Amino acid sequence: MVSGQWSVEEGRQKFFDFILFLTERKINMPGLQSYKDLKVWQKSIDLTLLVYKATSAFPKEEMFGLTSQLRRASVSIASNIAEGQSRGTQDFKRFLTISQGSLSEVETQLLIARKLEYFKEEPYLELVDACAEIGRMLNGLHKSLS
Repeated sequence: MVSGQWSVEEGRQKFFDFILFLTERKINMPGLQSYKDLKVWQKSIDLTLLVYKATSAFPKEEMFGLTSQLRRASVSIASNIAEGQSRGTQDFKRFLTISQGSLSEVETQLLIARKLEYFKEEPYLELVDACAEIGRMLNGLHKSLS
């Protein structure tokens, strides 16, 4: 290695140290002005809209039960991403973990609703696929902050 050059591992570590420095000081990074620029936040909003649409056809007696729980849990995913992004790295990681928990709630409640035959297979699969994608994105974002 030529003097003054870094190995790939050293370069990667310096890059992550720099990102950590920016994140902890809440310095805006080019292309990331706010949580709204995060694709995972955008996908979470889309999931919430799908959940609201799917639950609008649930039986009226579920308004304060499964309908409410599903809606609140789906809203919580994007909300925790937004709140966490406005904080330092450690808090952001914690809020991403909370988002992952809310996502698990949504997946569980979707399965229950499907077993109760509150919606057909196609909308169920669309929601499950959206959850899986968001889960992968949350995991990736969490790992990138470690």
